Amino acid sequence: MNASVAIQVLPKVETDELVCKIVDEVIAFIKSTGLSYYVGPFETTIEGEFEELMDIVKECQYIAIKSGCPSVMSYIKICFKPEGGVLTIDQKVTKHHK
Repeated sequence: MNASVAIQVLPKVETDELVCKIVDEVIAFIKSTGLSYYVGPFETTIEGEFEELMDIVKECQYIAIKSGCPSVMSYIKICFKPEGGVLTIDQKVTKHHK
C-alpha cells in the first residue's frame, strides 16, 4: 500500500435527507471496491494504491451526480509514499477506540 485518501463528499441539494441518500450511495461504491476503508462522521478514509484511489475519488463525483445532485464539492486529503509504508487506518485510530 502506498497511499491513503480521505474524502468528504458534499452534494449540493436541498434537504439533509437527500444529502444522506447521496452520501450513502458514494459510501456503498467505496465499500464495493474491496479496499480497506473507514467511515467517520465527516469523511471516509480509503487505503490502497495511489492510481486506484485517484480513480475512486473521480468515480465518487460521478456517483453523486448520477444520484441526483446538480453539483458536488469534495474535500480530499492524500497521503502518498511511492515506496510504500503509509500508516494504516488501524495504526492511526485503533488505540483510540478501545
